[in-house]
This record gives sequence, C-alpha cells and structure tokens, in this order.
Amino acid sequence: MDASSPPIPNANKALWEKGDFTRIAATMRESGEALVKSLGVEKGMRVLDLGCGDGTTAIPEAQAGADVLGVDIARNLVAAGNARAQALQLPNIRFEEGDASNLLDLEDKSFDLVVSIFGAMFAPRPFDVAREMVRVTKPGGRIVMGNWMPGDPTLVAQLLRISSAYSPPPPEGFVSPMTWGVETNVIERFEAAGVPPANVTCEKDTYVFNYAGSASKFLDQFRNFYGPTINAFEAASKSGKGEQLQNELDLLFNRQNQARTNDATTIPASFLRATVRVP
Repeated sequence: MDASSPPIPNANKALWEKGDFTRIAATMRESGEALVKSLGVEKGMRVLDLGCGDGTTAIPEAQAGADVLGVDIARNLVAAGNARAQALQLPNIRFEEGDASNLLDLEDKSFDLVVSIFGAMFAPRPFDVAREMVRVTKPGGRIVMGNWMPGDPTLVAQLLRISSAYSPPPPEGFVSPMTWGVETNVIERFEAAGVPPANVTCEKDTYVFNYAGSASKFLDQFRNFYGPTINAFEAASKSGKGEQLQNELDLLFNRQNQARTNDATTIPASFLRATVRVP
C-alpha cells in the first residue's frame, strides 16, 4: 500500500471502543499464555501483535523476552495495554493505535513475527490486511493468525451468528470477519500478497474462557462490554426482541459451559490457526 495515501477510516473503531473488551480478555489470559508458548518467542525477536486488545498475547510475548509492539484500533484498549505493561514493569513492549488495513507508520520487513489472535480478522478490507502483514514481516519471518470459524458449533461462532441475526444489515460491500476462518480464503488472501500457498498452513485450535461466576453472569459480561453483542441488544430492544435474544444467548452459554459447579464457567471455543511463512 502506498504509505503516502491517506488512511481510509476503519468503521470498527467505534465498535471496539463502545464496550470494554478488557472484561472479556480477562477470561482469556490462560489460553493466550499457552498460545504464546507454542510460538517459539525468544529474547531479541521483534514481534508485532495486531489487534492486540489490552495484551492477552502481547504481554506474554514481552515476558518471553521479545521486543513487542501492540497495535489496536481502539484507543481505550491501547491505554489499557500500556497500563498493564507499566504495572508489570515491562520496558520491552508498547501499545499504540493503528489500523490493520493500513499500517502506514510501520516500515517494511521490520518484524520477525506478526501475531493477530481474533484481531485483524475484524478489520475491513481483508486483502489489504494480508498485504500489510506480509509487508511488515521480515523475509523468513512468520505470521500467525487466530480466526473464529463460520458455522462452528462452539461459543464465539454461535454468539456472533445469533447476534448478527438481531442486528441491522451490514453496509454494502461489507466482508464478514468470519470469512477469515475459512482456509481457502486465508490462502487466497496471502497468495495475493505474494506468499505461495505452500507457505500457508491451517489447523483447528481451541481457546478456553474461564470466568469466576455462572454462565448467565458470564453472558452479562458480553452483553455489557462486547461491542457486537452490545449492538445486537440495542437493535433487539428497539424491535421488541431483547428478551428473545437474552433467552437464546443464555441457553447457548449454559449449554456450552463445561464447569462442574454452578458458580464457575469454563467454555472452549474452536478457531482456525493460520501460520504463514513469508518468503
């Protein structure tokens, strides 16, 4: 992308600044740490964590010794990430605001590893996202994406499916973020960015949400703090279907809960893990 061209506004900025995703991220820390351990992050590596939120994977990357830059579209999450880094006394990580579709302030071939777990998949213009991730990765470096999968029976795919059914229709030209969860789409997008299909591998993986409360209380966290669910409830309330949406999601959360007690929630969610080796 031409770095001199003005950035195109990202419509998702308002969505992710609307809630407080840190409340959801707090239930995902253990899986974030486990995923980072599998990446082979080493001291001295330069890592870009894209769509980083408040650092669910970025913080463990820094704790492993990497020099980490976390980039997110939401100003509140960037502030929360920097506050976490300061509290943990991690001088080798910083968070800044940016758009995965246009990383205009980042130089070509500057990162050993680019990680985006449930982040860049939500950015508009997926071919631009793939091109930008490849552009900023060093030759021989890696890109690792975690993307929710359409039609998957586990929590997040079903949450987003149900929420979208109650939400207003998307604008013309909208490309669903869930398309990133289809292997053929991942290969096509990175191939357009100059990566041979043989350099892209995809596998099914799992994230686990752990919450110290009932599944119904965990749903309240999504209703109050997760942008897509907030929008769905606002639209459903206007159409008189708020209670219907609440009941449908409450059933989903309670059915998916694998905790053995009524005052705890443990819910696994499947995702597509894509690893891209940049030539």
